[in-house]
This record gives sequence, C-alpha cells and structure tokens, in this order.
Amino acid sequence: MPDVTPSARHSGVVYASSGQGYELPVIDVSLPAFAVADDPQSMEGLRRTFAESEQRRKRLPKFMLKWLLRWMSRRSQLARELFYGATEVLSGMSTYVMKLGSANLVAPFNTSLDQQLAAAPGVISMRLRLQQLAQMTAAGLRNDLLARPHAPLHLVNIGGGTAIDSLNILILLRRSTPAALRRPITIHLLDPDTAGPQFGQRALDSLLQGGPLAGLTVRFLHTPYNWNDTQPLISLVQELSLANTIVVASTEGALFEYADDATVLSNLSALRAGGGVTLVAGTVTRADPLTREFLTTSRFKLVPRGAEGLQRLATQAGFALAQVESALLSDQVLLRPAAASLDASGPLVAK
Repeated sequence: MPDVTPSARHSGVVYASSGQGYELPVIDVSLPAFAVADDPQSMEGLRRTFAESEQRRKRLPKFMLKWLLRWMSRRSQLARELFYGATEVLSGMSTYVMKLGSANLVAPFNTSLDQQLAAAPGVISMRLRLQQLAQMTAAGLRNDLLARPHAPLHLVNIGGGTAIDSLNILILLRRSTPAALRRPITIHLLDPDTAGPQFGQRALDSLLQGGPLAGLTVRFLHTPYNWNDTQPLISLVQELSLANTIVVASTEGALFEYADDATVLSNLSALRAGGGVTLVAGTVTRADPLTREFLTTSRFKLVPRGAEGLQRLATQAGFALAQVESALLSDQVLLRPAAASLDASGPLVAK
C-alpha cells in the first residue's frame, strides 16, 4: 500500500472541488505556501540539481529505467500521468496538481513518491513558469487598467487547462492595485478539455466567495478550441476590440510550447485582428543544450524555440518582445503590439 502522508490545510488558502470527490487547494502564487524562489542563486541551484539528475538517469541501463518507471507508475498517480499518459500533452488537471508543490498535495496525490515527484526540478520549473507569467502580466497590465478605469477587462486564455494563470493575474492585481479591478471582468478559456475548465470555474467561485477575489465581478466562459483553426479566436478578438475593452491574452504551458511555427504565427495574427490585444503573455520551451537533451527522452512533444525563436514569429505577426523571464525549462515572455511596445514597456528585459 502506498505511503500516504496526511494532508494539512494552510492558512489563507481556499479550496475547490475537483469534481472527483475531493478538494484541491487553489494556487495563489502570492502566498508563501505556493511561492517559489527565483533569485539567481536559487535558479542556479535548480539548474545544477536538474543537470545532475539527468546525468544519473542517463547512466541507468534502459531495462532498469523501464522497470523503475513501471514501478513508480504503480505507486503514484502523478507518475502514471507523467510517464504513461494517453496523449503527448499533459492534461490540464494533472498539470495543475503538479503545480501545487509537494507540501500542498492532497489525497490521492500525496504518497511519499508523489511528494518526491512534485519536488523534482522539472516540476518546480512548471511552478516557476506560472508564477513568473502571472507576475509579469499583472505588472505589465497595471498601467493600462489605471489609464482606462471604466473599460471591461477580458482575459483570453489559450490552452490554459484550468486557467490558473488568469486567476493568478487577477489575484496579484487585487492585492497590489485593488482599484484597477473595479470593472466587469471575463475570463475566456479556449481549450479542448472539459475537466480543467470545470475545475477552473469552481476555483473562481471559491476565490469570489470569501477568497482574495471577493467582491469582484468575474465571469468564466469556456469555449472548446483547436488552435489549428483560428476562426473562433479571430471572431472573439474582433468582437471584443469593437466594444472599448481591454483584452489580454495568455498561454501558459500550451500554444508556444507545443504548436509548430505556422500555428503559433496564425494564432498571434488572430490576436492582432480588429485592433488586437493590449498584451500577450506566454511560456516558451527553452532552446538551450540542457533542455534539448532532456527532450530527447521525453514523451512530450515540446518545441524548444526559446524566447528568440518566438520573437521571430511575434515580429511577423506585428508584436514586439517586451520582457523575458527564465525558469529552468521555459522562458516566460510578454508581447505588445509592435508600435506600442517600446513606449509602454521599454526595451527587452532579460533575467
């Protein structure tokens, strides 16, 4: 029987039903329970630990590695999703659980093996990408909101699973600049999944009912979306652009990481339709040697284009790269319409 560790509830954390008979914490990157250190020393330590773990893995004979993965998958639901999932894309709910962090796992995901997996450098990188993207977007959006105090805010989330990045953008803005969110807000989640969006709606409900978003007016709309057909996105952006709204797009662990160049370009072009969005935030798989070596044995078909590769596509679509933050395996990028980019955000800032 798996070694299960009792779950502990953290102060200030709200919970939402998973839809499967148990509750999950709602990630709030502003709380110590979920925050991940991203100072240079911590990042270097994470890279070193990851490189060492990859070297140990490569030294294992293939038959031993296969046996180990099967053994782990029998004892951990997270391991089954990571190593033997049905698709080449990690599901929205599985991704969400991994972002909770080892100290926040709940049954049935809190065996000792689950906790070890959740503390692995690659999983910590997933938590960092969410944190950095939410912080970057909230900071980049603040002045636009204050300059247009009556304009409705629309967060267009492409492939975001549970839309936890959109929720954290709102949480950070509410904590730093409450007046900026005194307006109608809508989250448009464009995703082919159903379980992730359903949890996202329940997470929003919990945040609105006594949580950090209490008192706000926020709608959550889910539209099934295949990013190979951009017509629904074009129609949405054009409609919103005509309504004197502020439109922000995000794609965390999704479009920029999995789609080919032509698909990324077509979606970015759709986001410029009808006047386009105020800014686009996304995560991009890094193109450095360590990441490329890791991907040679990963079952996930990520595209290692890095911030520089995305910049080339963004330029073709009429966007400029305004800011970059880097985690272990991904670059977090902020794009603005090219004509406004340098005026609004200054030159490219890399960390």
